[in-house]
Formats: sequence, C-alpha cells, structure tokens
Amino acid sequence: MSYHGTVPWYQLVECAVAPYGFVFYYGVKVLNLVLGTPSNISVIWQIASKKKDASTSDTFIFNLAMLDAFFCLMTPIDLVNNLLVHKYHIWYLIRFAYGMKDLAPLFLVCICLDRYMAVVHPVQFSGIRDNSIRLGTSGLVWIPILAFGLTKSILGHSSVANIIFSSVILFAFAVMLFCNISIIWALRRSVRGKETMHPVKKKAFKMVLINLAIIVVNYLPPVALLPFASYYSFVAFNCKIKPSVFAIMDLSCSIEPLLYISKMEHMDFCQHCFSKTHNTAST
Repeated sequence: MSYHGTVPWYQLVECAVAPYGFVFYYGVKVLNLVLGTPSNISVIWQIASKKKDASTSDTFIFNLAMLDAFFCLMTPIDLVNNLLVHKYHIWYLIRFAYGMKDLAPLFLVCICLDRYMAVVHPVQFSGIRDNSIRLGTSGLVWIPILAFGLTKSILGHSSVANIIFSSVILFAFAVMLFCNISIIWALRRSVRGKETMHPVKKKAFKMVLINLAIIVVNYLPPVALLPFASYYSFVAFNCKIKPSVFAIMDLSCSIEPLLYISKMEHMDFCQHCFSKTHNTAST
C-alpha cells in the first residue's frame, strides 16, 4: 500500500474516484478519540474504584477497556502519519496497536464464559469466584494479544496474520453462540412454573447477549468480506470494502464502554428508586 497520496481522504491514487470509504474510516477514528477514549477511561476508573458489588467479569472488562483505551489514544498518531508525515517506521507502532485490537475479542470470550459458568454451572462457579483466577486468566490472554501485535507490527497484513485473525473471530463467535444457547436453555428451565426470572441470571443473559451482538456487528464483517478480496475489483475492495469493515470493527472501542456505563447507570438508578420506595414505605 502506498502512503504518499496528496489528497488526505485516501491513501491510494486509485481511490480518488471513491474516497468515501476513507471518509467513514477517519470519521470513526475521530469518534473513537472523542467518545471512546473518555468512555474507556471512565470504565477503568469505575471498576478500579469499586469496593463492593463488583462483578466477577469486571476483571476482564477492565482489561478490555485498557486495550481499547490504548487503541483510541493511538488515533492522533495514526491520523497524523496517514494524512501528513507518512513515516514508514511509525507504522510499526500503528500495526502493533491494530494487531492487539484484532485479538480483543478474546476478552469478550472470557466475559461470556464467566457468565456461562455462573448460570449453567453455579456450584462449580462458586468455587472459582476468587479474583486471582481471573487475574491469572487475563495475564494468559495478554500473551497471544501482545505476540500477535508484535507479529503484525513486523510482518504487516500478511496472509498468516489474516488467517489468525479470522480464526480468532470465528472461535469467539462459536463460543458466544454456545454460551447463549446454553444460558437460554438454563434460564428456560429455571423459570418453569415461575413468573419472574432471577435478577442475577437475567443480568448474565443480557451481558452474554450484548457481547454476542458486539462480535456479530463489529467483528464478523471483516471475516465475511476480506477473504473474498479476489472477487472484487481493486477499487471496490481497497477503497470501499476494506476501510469500511475496519472502521466498523474499530467502532467497538466506543460501543463496548458505553454499554458498560449505561448498564452501571441503570443499576444505580434502580437502586436509587428502590431505596426511595423503601424509605417512603417505612414512613
């Protein structure tokens, strides 16, 4: 790929006739910087400052927020290098950030499995509630993420990197699908003959469903479209499809923390309403 285009909204001379894919790509970059960065920092702060009522999945959410925050903070460097300076050595750092982001769904898998164990295997889950287990798991997850980031930094967008990325996304999707089906089945059995669902199980189901939606919307388009590059024209693939699907994938940096923040605000609002109702009833 040539990085010496004179027009800022595309990186290839051939894309002059179809620059809108890159307009969308850079628009998402700016959105992540403005919205994703403070949102992820807010998630990190909320989880770090929790002293009670912490979810067992918060450890994985914390690590995912750190990864996304780092990726968002790389935006100014990416934009300046893409649009102005065109320094090739800076691309090593940028590709490292992209490589880490490619394997971010591994933390979504951890969140999903944590909720799956809590709902489907509550007895076994009670024996693994120790946060040190999740800290150790997070450390293990960081190993392939950092390794893949370094590999992509050195080799670039190689066929091996694309195969690894596609395999991780498909693996994550399969695990999420399995967790959803298992949780739905477990919840269906638990509410037989009852009018309401247990709040903890309902919360777990919503979290897994949200994670599945994230991976379907943000991560499946690259897997579904990029392997068929040979079937598209050069302009269609490099100027429209490629920048658009990567922009959609990058949107997860803003979507994931906003969903977590909205969930926390909803819980705080419900607790406030419950407390107010309880005090009114007492008087």
